[in-house]
Parts: sequence; structure tokens; C-alpha cells
Amino acid sequence: MKDYNFLKEGKLVSLRLSDEEDIPMIVGWRNKDRVRINHVYREDFTVEGQKAWKEKNIDTGKAVQFIICENRPDRRIPRPVGVVHFHSIDKEQGSAEYGIYIGEEDAIGKGYASEAADLALEYAKETLGLKKVILRAFASNVTAIKSYIHAGFAKTEDVPDVLCSDGQKDDMIIMEKSL
Repeated sequence: MKDYNFLKEGKLVSLRLSDEEDIPMIVGWRNKDRVRINHVYREDFTVEGQKAWKEKNIDTGKAVQFIICENRPDRRIPRPVGVVHFHSIDKEQGSAEYGIYIGEEDAIGKGYASEAADLALEYAKETLGLKKVILRAFASNVTAIKSYIHAGFAKTEDVPDVLCSDGQKDDMIIMEKSL
């Protein structure tokens, strides 16, 4: 079994950089209806598409993607449960866009996303040198918005009737946090 280097460790979760071996797992999580419905792009993810995204974004420094791993005393290596990432990284402006989701059903509602947000935002400030992070959330995703507020994000804009790839429209909000 592969050992991972955890870049940030918390009480509930630890963060490690994603790698090529994680792609099938990420694709499986992202294709869950519960996760898909909270994104503008709602088409099926594919392994090939995720590999291409990694090459275009992660490999070029335009994105950093972590695997959120559940810390449990009964496991030598923490179990992967979700993803947190920064994309559209602009080193000159010191900004990026933030995204997070929990992929494992039994890991929802345990505070993992909240702690992962805190750890990832620390990393963004300390290691990436970011000064501001934004996110986009559908106004109907009340649980996520509550988590974002807990992490220190504040709403800056309402964006009505955002057209999703499946033809549905939903109101969205933009939130930001200064680091």
C-alpha cells in the first residue's frame, strides 16, 4: 500500500495532493447525483477527461487539488473521502477559485468539509501566497453555504438564472475570503 505525504493534518481530516491513481475515485465521486447537481457542468466525468484536466491545470500550476482523508485510529493510512481544490490560480493577483465536495456518503455531516476548508485555506495563504479566494455556490445549496460562512467566506454577488450544462437554471452566489 502506498504511503502518502500529508501536507496539512487536522483532528478529523488530513490533506494530501491528488495524483494520477486518484483519478478513477475522483471521477466516481464527481458523477454522483448529489455532487453533480451542485456544479454548473453536470455531464458525466470520464477518466480521460480528468487526466486532460490534470495535465492542463494541475501540471501547469493553474490548480492545486487535495484529497481529503478521514483520520481514524483504526486505519494506518487515512481513508479518502473527498476533494478540495483551488483553480484559476493567478499568482500575480494572489487569487484563485475554491471548490470542495465530500464524495463518500458516510462522511457527510461529520465536519470534514469545514476542517478541510480551514486546512486548505491555510495552505493557500502560507504555501501558494494567495491573498483572496472566491467561490461560486448555488443559492439552493444551503448546507454548503453555511459551511462556507463558517470558513470565513462572505457573499459578494447574486447571479440569477445560471444556465447549467443540463439545461437547468439556478440562482448562484459568489463568495470571497481575504487571506
